[in-house]
Amino acid sequence: MDWRIGWVPFSALLAAQTAQAQSVGYEEALAAVRGEQPVLEAGALRVQSRREAAEAADELPDPRVRAGIMNLPVTGPAAFDPDRQLPTQIAIGIEQEIPNLARRRARFGVASSEVRLAEARLGMAERILLADAGTAWVRLHYAQARLDLAQAALDDLRAFVPVANSAVASGSARPAESLAIRRELLGIEDAITAIEAERETAQAQISRYIPLADPVALGAAPSAVLDEEQLRFELESNPEILLADAERGRAEAGVALARAEKRPDFGVSVTYGRRNPDFGDAVSIMGSITLPIFTDRRQNPRIAAAEAEAAAASAEREDRRRALVAGFEADLATWRSTVRQWGRARDELLPLARDRADLDTASFAAGRADLVDVIAAKSALALLELEILEREQAAVEAAVRLRLTYGESRP
Repeated sequence: MDWRIGWVPFSALLAAQTAQAQSVGYEEALAAVRGEQPVLEAGALRVQSRREAAEAADELPDPRVRAGIMNLPVTGPAAFDPDRQLPTQIAIGIEQEIPNLARRRARFGVASSEVRLAEARLGMAERILLADAGTAWVRLHYAQARLDLAQAALDDLRAFVPVANSAVASGSARPAESLAIRRELLGIEDAITAIEAERETAQAQISRYIPLADPVALGAAPSAVLDEEQLRFELESNPEILLADAERGRAEAGVALARAEKRPDFGVSVTYGRRNPDFGDAVSIMGSITLPIFTDRRQNPRIAAAEAEAAAASAEREDRRRALVAGFEADLATWRSTVRQWGRARDELLPLARDRADLDTASFAAGRADLVDVIAAKSALALLELEILEREQAAVEAAVRLRLTYGESRP
């Protein structure tokens, strides 16, 4: 059953705006957020950058070329003559460092964790934009509805002004009654002014995501109904948790990289030396290995620091999870409250206000009530209808924010 208030006609309000191609639906607003948004584009580029870097993370370092003169005498008869002595040679060679396999795998793990972290941040940014755009559209939708309702109520009350003036002129009504009517009109006009400001604010927010100068919300508002259990189930896949998991994964990859420093790295070099033709040229092949022998002063402190960072990331992940659950429960309580207030005003207060307006109108027609009583009743009814729309907006806005913040990224 649709509990929305059905007395607000949108067709007349939106017809002219639609002709100017300024209208935007709720689905369209969310689709625009997923489209060309500078923040999301920047995040996607960062993800691409991290992926490109990850592809080369476990590659060997660039080889190094060496060239020079070895064992050149600088004194004696053979000074500065490369062809006089056996050891002297003009050498050229190439060296290749070979980090241990654990280090290479750890580097790739760190680079992969950076990719996941960038993806999580992108998902977080998208979720925030979706929630902001969705709630902005809801505010615009209900601002238009309330403006339509307030303008109709104002026109209805203005129709009584000539009647009041005639009654005052004939002496059947007190002059103060015309002032009372004007006061009721001013109350509705003040409400219209406030609603217009809310509409312009919502339009400015929508224009951030869709390049429209004067956007108009088109179509029905999203439902205020929620599946609480489904939302709770999806909390563990929330972008906030995924971001915390990615940060913890990066810290754990740092631990693996620090531990890999305790394993020796290798190196190999090949050198070709040109010597005196009487002695013949020479080739040298050398190997090398690092010696991590002072681990207590070098590797172990770095390992301990990395493990502390990983423990801190795990603690922060748990703190974020608790904060997320607490925020979800608080937002859920707000949603329940707004739905109850909306239902109470719609089902209990609205019938009473309508009955009062009908009774005062009938009494005025029978000559048993003053015109000011009719005006006051109709004004109170209009203000209550505006309040009910505000309460409905609060309920729908709370539901939209819950779905887009804690649930799936769809309406």
